[in-house]
Amino acid sequence: MKAMVLGEFGQVENNPLKLREVRPPEPGPDQLLIRISSCGVCHTDLHTVEGELPAVRLPRIPGHQIVGRVEKTGERVSLFKTGERAGCAWLYHSCGHCRFCLSHRENLCPEAKFTGYDVDGGYAELVVVPESFAYKLPENFPDEQAAPLLCAGIIGYRSLRLSGLLPGEKLGLFGFGASAHVTVQVAVSQGARVYVFSRKKEHREQALKLGAVWAGQPEEDPPVKLQAAIVFAPAGQVARRALEVVDRGGTVALAGIYLSPVPELDYEKHLYFEKTLRSVANATRQDGVEFLKIAGEIPVKTEVQIFPLEKANEALAAIKHSRINGAAVLKIS
Repeated sequence: MKAMVLGEFGQVENNPLKLREVRPPEPGPDQLLIRISSCGVCHTDLHTVEGELPAVRLPRIPGHQIVGRVEKTGERVSLFKTGERAGCAWLYHSCGHCRFCLSHRENLCPEAKFTGYDVDGGYAELVVVPESFAYKLPENFPDEQAAPLLCAGIIGYRSLRLSGLLPGEKLGLFGFGASAHVTVQVAVSQGARVYVFSRKKEHREQALKLGAVWAGQPEEDPPVKLQAAIVFAPAGQVARRALEVVDRGGTVALAGIYLSPVPELDYEKHLYFEKTLRSVANATRQDGVEFLKIAGEIPVKTEVQIFPLEKANEALAAIKHSRINGAAVLKIS
């Protein structure tokens, strides 16, 4: 099969991903073999390729927003049939018996494995996925529009939930890429008033079209104090800025897997009056099930820019330099 393989870390401008012919995988007893049609391109993939995340073993095929059709099933598979559409997200496996798994926090499992990070992912024609970690997808989404739901959508939904925002309250979104352009639609559908902070004029215009009530530069003050904020930008100084615009008792949720160092905080200015700064680590399967149901009901509109498989480096560079309005998706077969 064809795949874009990371043999050594490097800046995406130097094309570290190489198109290779590799041996196709075979499903184990509880696994699905999926022929991939579309794979979303995520900021996490960028951090993986450029070597900013620890413990990635090379060679590796990135990609974890996978949509395709089941080509073959293991002997114990019962939830999916050959030919059925299936999705695969970031969480590939958890142990099921640690204190985190037993308390509905499998996203924190010390033995968790992640797609395109610990195991080969979706920048390829085929992938194997544990049946219990695969998703049924809403039928009203074509494959390329369903792909961004599987990470950008799920992690945005979890971040929104962990922000503690109540209906009618005011939410700030810092950075407006693939995840934020989905999250704004979910938040608005739940009655939130959304304020977007982005350096890109095109992103601010897109945010307003998708339901935000205000959009400005990150250094601008919104017209009101906010009850919560989600930081999608992988920049520590943005986390500090978000703490400045949330009101007393507000929460700032950090949605990324990677963040540059957070500058020194002034206790009274940034944290006092019971403000909360919290990370969002991965997501559970339940987050995925809940979000995909909501996405189908709204329905969420994903705006995508399509790249062929062999242009994966180019797609990552476009994300790195904020040249994508919405989400980038690889069209594979």
